[in-house]
Amino acid sequence: MRPIYTRAEILQIRKKLKAEKKKVVFTNGCFDVLHAGHVDYLNKAKAAGDVLILGLNSDASVKKIKGEKRPIVPQEERAFILSNLKAVDYVTLFDEDTPQEIIGELIPDVLIKGADWSIDKIVGRDIVEANGGEVKTISFVTDQSTTNIIQTIIERYGK
Repeated sequence: MRPIYTRAEILQIRKKLKAEKKKVVFTNGCFDVLHAGHVDYLNKAKAAGDVLILGLNSDASVKKIKGEKRPIVPQEERAFILSNLKAVDYVTLFDEDTPQEIIGELIPDVLIKGADWSIDKIVGRDIVEANGGEVKTISFVTDQSTTNIIQTIIERYGK
């Protein structure tokens, strides 16, 4: 399995999956320091369809969103780890602050975000719903977050 598919490759894959009548789920995120909450979330996202495409924030995008000290794990390593999870079928990078552009190109059947996002604030919702798709949120089962993990490391081992 290749860890990162280019935008052109992922669009060709989406076209093929649509022809095969596969229900394509899309989610996105930074997935910087992978933890149990991420894995649970991705398993639930995959259960919403046949194929899960994950839009991974590039290193440049993570820096814009999370600050200069992030990401901790480089994009190639994050993509490799994620692409080797059973739930994840394809990983593609995006450099933009939001996944609006890639969602507009892929037009997934299901768009999923964490329950910390209200449905009306989910980027790409308008595109997916206008094309007959559905937008869902997934509740988190753990209090895990990359930020909390980093904070715990700082508290235990100093700056």
